[in-house]
Amino acid sequence: MPVTILGIESSCDETSAAITQDNKVLSNIIANQTVHQNYGGVVPELASRAHQKNIVPVVQQAIDKANIGKKDIDAIAYTRGPGLLGSLLVGGSFAKSLSIGLNIPLIEVHHMQAHILSHFIHDGSNQKCDFPFLGVNISGGHTQIIKCNDYFDMDIIGETIDDSIGEAFDKCGKILGLSYPAGPSIDKMSKKGNHKKFTFTIPKVQELNFSFSGLKTNFKRFVETQEKQEPGFTEREKYNLCASLQHTISLILYQKVEKAIKIIKVKDIVYGGGVSANSMIRKRFKSKMKDVNHHFPKLEYTTDNAAMIAIVGYLKYKTKNFGMLSAVSDAKYEM
Repeated sequence: MPVTILGIESSCDETSAAITQDNKVLSNIIANQTVHQNYGGVVPELASRAHQKNIVPVVQQAIDKANIGKKDIDAIAYTRGPGLLGSLLVGGSFAKSLSIGLNIPLIEVHHMQAHILSHFIHDGSNQKCDFPFLGVNISGGHTQIIKCNDYFDMDIIGETIDDSIGEAFDKCGKILGLSYPAGPSIDKMSKKGNHKKFTFTIPKVQELNFSFSGLKTNFKRFVETQEKQEPGFTEREKYNLCASLQHTISLILYQKVEKAIKIIKVKDIVYGGGVSANSMIRKRFKSKMKDVNHHFPKLEYTTDNAAMIAIVGYLKYKTKNFGMLSAVSDAKYEM
C-alpha cells in the first residue's frame, strides 16, 4: 500500500500544505503573503497572523486537490525549524492537533534538509543521484555548502558568516527601489543589461564560507555616490546594475562551490532554496563546471513549499522515525 503523507510548511512567509503518496506529489498548495512587500522584508508578527488565517483553508485545498479524505492520511510531517518562531508555531500546533485528532504519527522535518531532499521527489523530469553528493542551499535565510552522506547524515562544510545570498539580492534590490522579494526582478532585469558594466566587491573569506554584507555595502555606496554625481543614474543604469550585481553574486557562489568539489571529490551537486531558481546561477554552473552533474529543482520546488516537507516525511516514515508531541518549534533548529 502506498504511504500518504500530509506535509505542512510555515517557516517564514508562505503557508503551504501538500499531499504525497510515496515519493509522488498529489498536491502542493502555497499561499503567499503579499503584505510584506510594503515593508521591504518579512515582518514576523504579520507573517504569523497570516499563517493563522491561511492554515486551515490551505490544508483543506491540498486534501481536496489530491482527491483523498483525511482518513487516508498515514502521517503528518511539519517544519519544526529553523525559521521564524511565530510562524513555526502555527504550523507545528496545527500539525500536532490534527495528528491527535486522526490518531496518526507526527514527523518533524528540518527545513534546510527538506530543500536538499526535494531532489528525491519523483516527477519524471530529473535523474536521481546516489550518495554522497554536494548539497548547495541558497535562499533568503541561508547559504550553505553541505556534504550529503545519506538522507539524514549531512555535514555543513561552508556557510555565510553574515547575510544570506537571498538577503544580498533583496537588500540591493531595495536600494534600486525594487519590491520584496527582489531576486526575481533582478534576474528578469539582468537579461536587458551588461554584466560587465560595473564591478563590485568579491569578499575574501576563508575556507568555504561566504560573506555578502560587504557586497551590499559596496553596492549601496556606489549607487549613492553615482546618484549624487549624476542625478537619475540609478534609473538610467538599472538594467546594467542588476546584471552586474547578479554576475558578482553568482561568481561568489561559483568560486566556493568549485573549491568544495575539488576538496570532497563527488560527481553530483544538488541545489535547493529559492535562489536556485536564478537563471544566471543555473547557466554559469552548467556551462562552467562540466565535470559534475547539476541537479536543480523544478521551479515550483525552489521556494518554500510543503511538497519537500512531505517527501522528507515519507523518507522518515519508512524507518518509523516519528516525532513527539512534546517537541517544540525551534527557530535555530540544527541539522
